[in-house]
Amino acid sequence: MSREQRGPNEKLGTVLALAGISNAGLARRVNDLGAQRGLTLRYDKTSVARWVSKGMVPQGAAPHLIAAAIGQKLGRPVPLHEIGLADADPAPEVGLAFPRDVGEAVRSATDLYRLDLAGRRAGGGGIWQSLAGSFSVSAYATPTSRWLITPADPSVEREAPRPGAAIGTAAAAAEHARVGHSDVAKLREAAEDARRWDSKYGGGDWRSSMVPECLRVDAAPLLLGSYSDEVGRNLFGATAELTRLAGWMAFDTGQQEAAQRYYIQALRLARAAADVPLGGYVLASMSLQATYRGFADEGVDLAQAALERNRGLATARTMSFFRLVEARAHAKAGDGAAAAAALKSAEGWLERSREGDADPTWLGFYSYDRFCADAAECYRDLRMPREVRRFTEQALSRPTEEFVRSHGLRLVVSAVAELESGNLDAACAAGTRAVEVAGRISSARTTEYVRDLLHRLEPYGDEPRVMELRERARPLLVAPA
Repeated sequence: MSREQRGPNEKLGTVLALAGISNAGLARRVNDLGAQRGLTLRYDKTSVARWVSKGMVPQGAAPHLIAAAIGQKLGRPVPLHEIGLADADPAPEVGLAFPRDVGEAVRSATDLYRLDLAGRRAGGGGIWQSLAGSFSVSAYATPTSRWLITPADPSVEREAPRPGAAIGTAAAAAEHARVGHSDVAKLREAAEDARRWDSKYGGGDWRSSMVPECLRVDAAPLLLGSYSDEVGRNLFGATAELTRLAGWMAFDTGQQEAAQRYYIQALRLARAAADVPLGGYVLASMSLQATYRGFADEGVDLAQAALERNRGLATARTMSFFRLVEARAHAKAGDGAAAAAALKSAEGWLERSREGDADPTWLGFYSYDRFCADAAECYRDLRMPREVRRFTEQALSRPTEEFVRSHGLRLVVSAVAELESGNLDAACAAGTRAVEVAGRISSARTTEYVRDLLHRLEPYGDEPRVMELRERARPLLVAPA
């Protein structure tokens, strides 16, 4: 869709002439750039003519793609104001920056928190709907390289400017208050509560959806307040945990574009916190998302970035998890030898971990059961059903109500292994249990796992057992995402 300006966009016409790009050529370049970001665009020479002669402004990511397309031809960056599109919707850029300056980092994060709430108030996902499909794995390149080069800021001490008028709201008052350890403790408690709800009910549960609200109402004003370097480090760390969690929940509910922005801001906040293991955890989350989206090679790079900076810093259990995430990416890329080596290393690190190690609280979910579950998924991707069954049996040996979503995912993986081993009855039985679990939580990712299983069962569609499973899954598959 487009909205209309007043009169022709002479700036865009002038730059197009300077670059020697025809209307059809620009349309083609914009469509191609959109396809690289997962967008399906169908602009043509008539579309470009409207932008130039009638001043129509394309919505969503299109203005930024136009600038990028022209910039590629000119061999230099092209800002939106140069092509008369400075008033275009800024949303596509919010949350993607990884500023070098701490103050700019605070502004980048708080802008994202406020945008998310505005989107929710607009109804039905708001701004994230206009960004649907705009996930771009290349957006992780600059944040990752900057974090690797400088994983900590020299100082984060901040003195908030004095208010020029009476402060009318609690949030505004917080922005001018002195932040203390008790304020940070509340954020960490919120993160711990949200982690438990997310594991038990999925990222789409209404309690989990309170995380973005907590970031806007509680965390943002504190980031804009006054704090010492010590308190500031803790504040950035707690906010980074919440932001990563918001990204994980968005990822679980299929909002990949929102997840990406949260992850980038979480990594920047972890750098301000000087918390290298937490930064590695964010990178591991990015890796899992990239792998899930089909960018396995980039997933390997992100996992290895997490590992590289944490050598000699992170606990054995933490290093084990990072290696496990790397194994997931190798397996998805079809590199069995690399996946097996990473799994062996992950298991070795886990065996070296001890009860008294100073493991971070955010790693509480990671146990040998989780290792087995992810190892099973690696071997599923490598089409080795015997290994899948072996690890899945261990992963399911101690079901727990604390990690309901994880249990459901393991059941689907088990069903796939049984199917590939020729055990249709066992596959349908595990699939039925998985559907029952999926019906109790709100997780688009779990639903996608079930959908994939049903797709694999299509050759047996006339079997009564398969027909019954498909009927049981129907309410799950037709429910709104």
